[in-house]
Amino acid sequence: MSATDTHRAIEAVWRIESARVIAGLTRIVRDVGVAEELAQDALVAALEKWPKSGIPENPGAWLMGTAKHRAIDYLRRGTLIDRKHEDLGREMAEKEMQVPDLAAAMDDTIGDDLLRLVFIACHPVLSMEARVALTLRLLGGLTTEEIARAYLASDTTISQRIVRAKRTLTEAHVPFEVPRGAEFTARLSSVLQVIYLIFNEGYSATAGDDWLRPALCEDALRLGRVLAELVPNEAEAHGLVALMEIQASRSKARVGPSGEPILLLDQDRAKWDQLLIHRGLAELERLEKLGGVRGPYALQAAIAACHARAATAQETDWAGIAALYAELGRIEPSPVVELNRAVAVSMASGPAAALPLVEALQGEPALKNYHLLPSVRGDLLKKLGRKDEARAEFERAAAMTQNARERNLLLERARACGD
Repeated sequence: MSATDTHRAIEAVWRIESARVIAGLTRIVRDVGVAEELAQDALVAALEKWPKSGIPENPGAWLMGTAKHRAIDYLRRGTLIDRKHEDLGREMAEKEMQVPDLAAAMDDTIGDDLLRLVFIACHPVLSMEARVALTLRLLGGLTTEEIARAYLASDTTISQRIVRAKRTLTEAHVPFEVPRGAEFTARLSSVLQVIYLIFNEGYSATAGDDWLRPALCEDALRLGRVLAELVPNEAEAHGLVALMEIQASRSKARVGPSGEPILLLDQDRAKWDQLLIHRGLAELERLEKLGGVRGPYALQAAIAACHARAATAQETDWAGIAALYAELGRIEPSPVVELNRAVAVSMASGPAAALPLVEALQGEPALKNYHLLPSVRGDLLKKLGRKDEARAEFERAAAMTQNARERNLLLERARACGD
């Protein structure tokens, strides 16, 4: 394996394992900022050693073991400041006993390091924006730029949020634990939001060469399932799981042989994972039995279920989907929701009915750099026979996206307008 291939493999391993390593280290050092630094040290060690020795059979365990030793050195240095040398052996022995068995932690829903890390990042001492940014950074392994695009914010803003959030958590001595009772309920909403943003980054990567990043979807799904079992009477937790299960069922149909994106209407539905669909619909039934007003995740899950139940795109209840988006827009107003409603209206009533809805969103500040706005407008214009305008919109959308696969798809659609 060449040095370049090894470095790419290391990057791939880091994407998958970094959250688990940081979570395990946080249990040891009780400081998310220090844990992230120690994890980065382990990554540097891998970059130095693996090109020579080869990638180990269990790279995740290697990273965790290396990081754990650095954590113990860090604790030893701190202990030396305040303790005598004769006390150090006993202190370190106690610390060693506290080091988590990461594999066991992954199988323990209550004692889940990743879940604990989510709740730390979603602590009320932080603003909602800081909670989201920090969790995406620590749990999702996303870069500052990727988080900025996912949350429609500037790179500088996100970077400052992350630095301030870690400092705030350290100064507040936030315990590494899942909260209980009223505090758990208070933090649940932001945790659900964060998990879904992580899932979305895996489902439609904002940057890079890959359309999908399955490891992120799997982590988000796992965390969502854990949460739903911990809070069985919380409808929105089940709604989020239902939504993610059904969306994840399309993964194999969303990419072609060369990794190119395949849009929903063009997908081979025989490739949709029926087990995941079944699980998603079962979660939807669980939340419906709980009764009450449907929340944002329950409504989005109901929309996903409309797609899942249709054998073809033509058989989809587009009018029903448009109505569900309208209901979602009433309880959680958003220009992105309105854009999605416009797509459903176009399928139900034609492009002419939907174009004014999209035009009304042109001046929305939050959609200024949102590539799907010109993409949707381009699609409607093409269907209306306004191909030159459509081509310009697809080219504009291609210039906005930082995902190489998506850019190629948009450029192909632009070229098709000239055929």
